Amino acid sequence: MVKMILSGNYAAAYAAKLARVNVIAAYPITPQTQIIEKLAEFIENGELNARYIRVESEHSAMAACIGAAAVGARPFTATASQGLIYMSEMLWWAAGARLPIVMGVVTRALAPPWSIWSDHSDILSQRDTGWLIFFPESAQEVLDTIIQAYKISENEEVLLPIAVAWDAFYISHSYEVVDVPSQRNVDNFLPSRKKYKHTLDIDNPFSHGNLVFPEYYMEYRYYIDDASNSSKKIIREVDEEYYKIFGRTYGGLIEKYRCDNAEYLFISLGAFSGDIKEAVDRLRNRGYRVGFIRIRCIRPFPSNDIKEVMKDINGAIIIERDFSFGKGGILSTEIKSALYSLNIPIISYIAGIGGRDVGYEDFIKIFQSSYKCFNLENIPEKPIWYGLRVIK
Repeated sequence: MVKMILSGNYAAAYAAKLARVNVIAAYPITPQTQIIEKLAEFIENGELNARYIRVESEHSAMAACIGAAAVGARPFTATASQGLIYMSEMLWWAAGARLPIVMGVVTRALAPPWSIWSDHSDILSQRDTGWLIFFPESAQEVLDTIIQAYKISENEEVLLPIAVAWDAFYISHSYEVVDVPSQRNVDNFLPSRKKYKHTLDIDNPFSHGNLVFPEYYMEYRYYIDDASNSSKKIIREVDEEYYKIFGRTYGGLIEKYRCDNAEYLFISLGAFSGDIKEAVDRLRNRGYRVGFIRIRCIRPFPSNDIKEVMKDINGAIIIERDFSFGKGGILSTEIKSALYSLNIPIISYIAGIGGRDVGYEDFIKIFQSSYKCFNLENIPEKPIWYGLRVIK
């Protein structure tokens, strides 16, 4: 174990290196480019034995990763925002072909208007593609999650691609002390990828991903969903195994922070999380019994994990950096659906869209405002756009 000062992007590059990826195919885009630049540096210096494929677009980057994974390689790519949307067609191919691919997504607002700052709508717009989606909170968790992701993705009960998403600039370009594990320990945790029965082989050719008639297509979709649900158990097991070897655990699908005896809970994900924890600590010091659920994995969605924590609380405050036009917050929509039978009052906040800064003091204000609503039983039906300027 070596302590290094790394940004979230560099932590991702070190994770891919430690995972001994064989193929890297990516197209530069702010704020992701540092990841692939660092990986190119590793290859140039002889620190990483991998094939670097320079492609003309994000669509081609994922196509190259699909080809690499199909023949038994361990590929990696990274993208953001418009690049992810351009890649979208290939995301469906990767999941439908049941290929273990890991991708880093530095979440960034979608244009127009142009923005390079954080917003979760890019990755969450792809939540129905069949990919598993993780949201780390820090550079350390970025590194650990990418290593874990290969172990999960390559498990024969899963065989689905995984996106690891983290916030532009708040995590991608912020530096912190990161424990970088030894290559020997990572090799013990994550052995070389083995070939599966559907791995393409020139000595044993067969057709894969061809036309499927109506009497079989439905089953293909069912098995993707079945594998996604099966991954919940694998995610927990991999997190526990990682803890035994490296001493760090993230709770599997969700992290529970000061949830014991809590009457009210914040729910969120990503870079917000550290500031929400600070707000929870300060509110606890003022006598409020508040806790926090951090959604670490949004696909598969951890419905039962959330319900187990929330069954005895008086209200929940969901804060998210995304929006589904004409509907509301993506995270709150899914949580309200999961908690429908519990009849828990929920207030949804949209905050930090396009990278607007929101800190612990804002989360304290959000709680105080919500607390009044809970006590008056005056729960807003629509999401509250926190800090929204009045535009005439």
